[in-house]
Amino acid sequence: MKRMLWVFLMMSCGATFISSLFPLYSEYYHLSSLQITILFAIYAVFLLPTLLIVGVKGSEWGLKKVLRYSIWISIVSTIIFIISFDFWSLFTARVLEGIAYGAFTGTAIPFLIVQSPANKISTAIKLSGVTVLIGFGLGPAISGVVVEYLYSQSLSVPYWFLLVMLSSSLVILETFPVHNESSIEKPIHTKISISIPSHIRSHFWSFVGLPIFIVFTLQGIAFSLLPSFAKNIIHTSNLSVSGLLILLLLGGASLSQFVPWPINIVTRIRFGISLFAIGSWAIILSGQFSNLILLWIGIFLQAIGGGWTFQVTFRLASQLPKPEERQGVISVFYLCAYTGFIVPIIGFGVLTKFFSMTYSLILLNLFAAIFIVYILMYSIKFKQYYSNHYSY
Repeated sequence: MKRMLWVFLMMSCGATFISSLFPLYSEYYHLSSLQITILFAIYAVFLLPTLLIVGVKGSEWGLKKVLRYSIWISIVSTIIFIISFDFWSLFTARVLEGIAYGAFTGTAIPFLIVQSPANKISTAIKLSGVTVLIGFGLGPAISGVVVEYLYSQSLSVPYWFLLVMLSSSLVILETFPVHNESSIEKPIHTKISISIPSHIRSHFWSFVGLPIFIVFTLQGIAFSLLPSFAKNIIHTSNLSVSGLLILLLLGGASLSQFVPWPINIVTRIRFGISLFAIGSWAIILSGQFSNLILLWIGIFLQAIGGGWTFQVTFRLASQLPKPEERQGVISVFYLCAYTGFIVPIIGFGVLTKFFSMTYSLILLNLFAAIFIVYILMYSIKFKQYYSNHYSY
């Protein structure tokens, strides 16, 4: 299990590695805010269909084989980043990274389950979620530190570190035996579908899919804004600072999952989604008033709220479906999550063409607030359903 968690960590680092470098790319290639937004979101545009296809067909093709290909594609993407010379080469690398992580996400959890003892499967799933969040935060932190303190060819040097990290994950993957997958790798032709089983459909979309969509939407905005906030509030252009802020945001989210209170998962997600929304408003206000205290408060609240929301929704995505339905439902869970990285964030980029960044952020947060109110109202219905069918 520990070896597979290392693979999770390395691949998750690669997925967000570029985040701290967006200001450099914007300056070096003279990219507009809309182009930066597209560069951020195109990763998820290609991740989603890959996730959908591989999530359904991965077991049929061979989990380890798909994971191996996903790491190799990520390595190719990294090499393109190293030799990149214009926006389109960056665009190509981001597309490949989206395909790589989509394939990885669609098969990594089932492979982890196969490789884990039966009595440790729930722990393995929980730790995988924590590891993913740490990796998402660690990637920008590493790239920010490297590019800030190793000046030579600064746009390519960080990716040499990533190349070594990804290579280590490939080596570790090859230490796993293939024969352990035999219990689930049947030559059954499955149909690609995004449907959720009817017995959990309403609960999934309202209390799993929608909350994680909101979290990824607002976190995606935070990713893209923290470098400029670091410059305007902390008055530093040091890219390692923005990377460390992202690490604090997502590392805090992972650590918050170990906080035992509240135990009741419905109460936990109520607090989580509410704290996350408050944190998002605090971050916006910190940029508006150049207030460092508000920035830290916003990051702290988003870390706790985002961690709890991710933890509960991921648990429900694994718990609500029947065992044979789990892989498909988890794929749709990530489908909902990464959709939050596309439509709203591209919409935000378009809004900045007509309105100020602050006004665009306010509109986006008002949009999110409507759905958060709905989630809180729906939690009343879900709490009764969950108490009748599951134990807390």
